[in-house]
Amino acid sequence: MAERSVGQLYTVARSVLEPTFNFMWDFHVEGSEHVPPEGPAIFCPNHTSVLDSFFLPIVLPRRITYVGKAEYMDSWKTKYLFPALGMIPIDRSGGSASERALNAAARVLEAGEYFGIYPEGTRSRDGRLHRGHTGPARLALRTGAPIIPVGIRGSREVMPPDARRPNLFRPVSIRFGRPINVDRYRGRASERLVLRQIIDEVMFDIRALSGQEYVDTYATKRDNALVVSEKVNLDLHAGEQPTRDAARANGAPSHNGHAAVAAAGA
Repeated sequence: MAERSVGQLYTVARSVLEPTFNFMWDFHVEGSEHVPPEGPAIFCPNHTSVLDSFFLPIVLPRRITYVGKAEYMDSWKTKYLFPALGMIPIDRSGGSASERALNAAARVLEAGEYFGIYPEGTRSRDGRLHRGHTGPARLALRTGAPIIPVGIRGSREVMPPDARRPNLFRPVSIRFGRPINVDRYRGRASERLVLRQIIDEVMFDIRALSGQEYVDTYATKRDNALVVSEKVNLDLHAGEQPTRDAARANGAPSHNGHAAVAAAGA
């Protein structure tokens, strides 16, 4: 599937989903002033529910694109819906899946569009906020796009892990944080500690927005969720070898009181 054929039905899909979702759930949005009205942006939400990839797009003023595994194209349930909503399918067989995913994301941003990526790499099964992977930092340094931290509350209560159907008429809160600009780090994309410092700053902001408990361990994927980009998010983060103690020594922000938080680059 050609990338630019993706999302052609986005307007139609949104026109159907937005009123339906607004009837089914009570959405509350904060921080809309932090969402760029034009130009590229990397949205980094927390991820506790399969519905997160649907909730975020319906509150944004412009289309947001994710990347997802090509296997979604094999099922009639997702073959048309996910691409219509802006998912770019990535074939993970052969070659470098991480490089293909990164290149696809970069092309979206270089075209001045929104791109969404879960920094935890997969859904949090326990509801806590887990350590972030550095994929969003790599993308921001490559494209110059700002990172927008997002805190989603209530989606786990709407659709808990392993639930077969969502709970209706529950409140859902989506909070946008101040953009994090990485211009001060340009030219240092190959430095592991710089990537770690950027993503730690992002995770600190997400924690403040979501109200979640933070744990300094990576989330693990234990199921095959019908949601965009879980495996490919991990592909985007592939190749990093984070070292917590080295990152702290470099002044990277910590979420358990061991180091001061770096100043935001908004």
